Amino acid sequence: MMGGRKDKGSSSSSSSVFGSRRIGVAILIGIIMGCIFAFLFPHGLFYSPSSYNTLPLSKSNLQMGSSSCESPEKVNRLKSDIMGLSDKNIELKKQVDELTEKLRLADLGKDHAQEQFMVLGKPYKAGPFGTVKSLRTNPTVIPDESANPRLAKILTEVAVRKELIVVLANTNVKPMLEVQVTSIKKSGILNYLVVALDDAVAEFCKSNGVHVYKRDPDEDVDVIARGGSNHAVSGLKFRILREFLQLGYSVLLSDVDIVYLQNPFHHIYRDSDVESMTDGHNNMTAYGYDDVFDEPAMGWARYAHTMRIWVYNSGLFYIRPTIPSIELLDRVANRLAKEPKSWDQAVFNEELFFPSHPGYNGLHIAKRTMDFYLFMNSKVLFKTVRKDSNLKKLKPVTVHVNYHPDKLYRMQAVVEFYVDGKQDALDAFPDGSDWETNSKGS
Repeated sequence: MMGGRKDKGSSSSSSSVFGSRRIGVAILIGIIMGCIFAFLFPHGLFYSPSSYNTLPLSKSNLQMGSSSCESPEKVNRLKSDIMGLSDKNIELKKQVDELTEKLRLADLGKDHAQEQFMVLGKPYKAGPFGTVKSLRTNPTVIPDESANPRLAKILTEVAVRKELIVVLANTNVKPMLEVQVTSIKKSGILNYLVVALDDAVAEFCKSNGVHVYKRDPDEDVDVIARGGSNHAVSGLKFRILREFLQLGYSVLLSDVDIVYLQNPFHHIYRDSDVESMTDGHNNMTAYGYDDVFDEPAMGWARYAHTMRIWVYNSGLFYIRPTIPSIELLDRVANRLAKEPKSWDQAVFNEELFFPSHPGYNGLHIAKRTMDFYLFMNSKVLFKTVRKDSNLKKLKPVTVHVNYHPDKLYRMQAVVEFYVDGKQDALDAFPDGSDWETNSKGS
């Protein structure tokens, strides 16, 4: 019996030892597996690189790292590096944006059709016969107030619906400016701005309650502005006008020899980059016609058809702030600078109308001719209108004394006829400029 109990105790003891060994082996295997997992997955079994990288680098995290891994000096240096990299990243992003915009502008000169497609939207189906209408209006530029912050502030006070009349003037044309300002006030036009090219004009405007802008000193401009001829001053307007367009404003650019009888903005279509008055005097010359050239020596082919239109007048045109419009101003100003003997109106029309051809890229610009009875030149008035009882009843929007040298007297007569109702105010003037030496206009 005793032997039997001893054997049983011995068996129990060996079983206990065996169980302890199994536990030890299990613990050992667990430790080994833990080491393997720690080696293979140092950041944890469910570690996600994306989530780890997006964790905010908080002050507590930095402090934790510094206490376990880094010295305070290294932590501060790391913070400084992070701030420096952040500032550099902002600056690089700004440079990328600027370079992208420059590249976009540079690409305007090539693949223009593709650029128009990208700007104006998705492609369209042609549609049934007779229903197709092309896209006519270019988008306006993004205003850039950095181009001229002082002018930008003035324009917010003067412009109406981002539009205004702009006229350049120096002392040489002050008498005509006085007539124009009077007509502007009588017509109730509020968005009118004089760009004063000298102090005398600036003082005149201020004393008569006229919005005025005197440019910052510019030696290249001021030499012409102070004492230049009418043609020289006219050339300046393309350089000065560019700033208005950059700021996002549409401008009716006006010479001083123009009388205003109605608000012109009530008669602008705004469907083109440029709307200009014409030097034409009837439907054919103003709006274009087929002119047949006859060369008898060619026999059967003696008649050649040509398309003609009388020039746009660069003394009165409405221009929208679009890329083609700004390119037009740049082209004209650049040519006038390189060709000092050129006439600004001739250059203006050449850039508007000449098509692309070998060695020359034409301007992709939309243009509209103004109604020549509403925006009237002095040839139309003195050769036709004043002699026709029906046409005399029409009230034009503007009258531009562009065909005659006795500008001031004719401007005054226009005011007398259309504003004061003096029916014979225009009668004394010749059709052209053939005044006698002792006449009123000599």
